[in-house]
Amino acid sequence: MAQVQYYGTGRRKSSVARVRLVPGDGKFIINKRDMDDYFGLETLKLIAKQPLVVTDTLGKYDVLVNVDGGGFTGQAGAIRHGIARALLQADPEYRPILKKEGFLTRDPRMKERKKYGLKGARRAPQFSKR
Repeated sequence: MAQVQYYGTGRRKSSVARVRLVPGDGKFIINKRDMDDYFGLETLKLIAKQPLVVTDTLGKYDVLVNVDGGGFTGQAGAIRHGIARALLQADPEYRPILKKEGFLTRDPRMKERKKYGLKGARRAPQFSKR
């Protein structure tokens, strides 16, 4: 018999996380590495775990993640989004809880493009009166 798996794709900035939830004892594997090895900061680990904590399913699923693009913060946000979507597939009754917390909404904020004549998106060259 094939094991039940729930999939979810999460995105944040330029990061994309493909998340797989498998019934298990709560292992968290990111890019074939343990979560503690992958994320150095404790806050990033908390961000990634938020949907599981809110729905009270922290020890019920093994989380297998393949994430690429962006930095660590964006990747943590993408993982959170992906886990929330996968949990929704596992049990649609989690929807009101996850929606209230805002985990189902794709954060639309992106990096603003650099404009010509400026040093960055908005940073102008230094001005001198003389």
